Amino acid sequence: MVYQFSNAAVTIGLLLLAANSLAHPPVLAHKVEVTADVAGTWHVEPNHAPKAGEPAQVWIALTRKGGELLPLEQGNCQLQVYALPRAAADPPLLTPTLQAVNAEQYQGIPGAEVVFPKIGLYELELGCTPKTAGDFTPFQMSYEVTVATAASPPAASPLAEEPTAQPAQPSQTEKASQTQPDLAWGTLAPLIGLVGLGVVGLVIVKRFVKPPV
Repeated sequence: MVYQFSNAAVTIGLLLLAANSLAHPPVLAHKVEVTADVAGTWHVEPNHAPKAGEPAQVWIALTRKGGELLPLEQGNCQLQVYALPRAAADPPLLTPTLQAVNAEQYQGIPGAEVVFPKIGLYELELGCTPKTAGDFTPFQMSYEVTVATAASPPAASPLAEEPTAQPAQPSQTEKASQTQPDLAWGTLAPLIGLVGLGVVGLVIVKRFVKPPV
């Protein structure tokens, strides 16, 4: 039996499929690498898409065969970051300090903050040896990271406004020198007036008062 679908039915089906994709976007899967007796699940935040110049959180969930968690405290581990492409003799670009972190359902797993210097391809390499001999087989695992974007530059600060020129104010010494003449004249004026009145009075007395014979 051959079924025939109208254009309208096909269109409605495609719209329903697109709506379902938008409602359930694909989730970025963690990379899992398995060695002799340890499996490592790599994750880089945010969303496996770090930006150059911004801190990115890297963590690796280590589990033994059977699913038992292997915390950082049980191993001597080191994380190294290489720029790709790389030669065998190239030294690591970064050696971030590992710390025990809690992520998702994992507790005490190795993690580190990494700042990728520029856009490009990098390789993260984790090497661990057991603190207790024979606890697990020493291993080394790696993970490639693509840094496609850079951090936004900081906003430019506004230019500092030039200070407005203020009119020069007279100093205290200049104020004092301007005030002293005024004070001196105000003090001497009454004295000069009194002396003048005294002279006029003497003249009048000598003129109208006759001395006794």
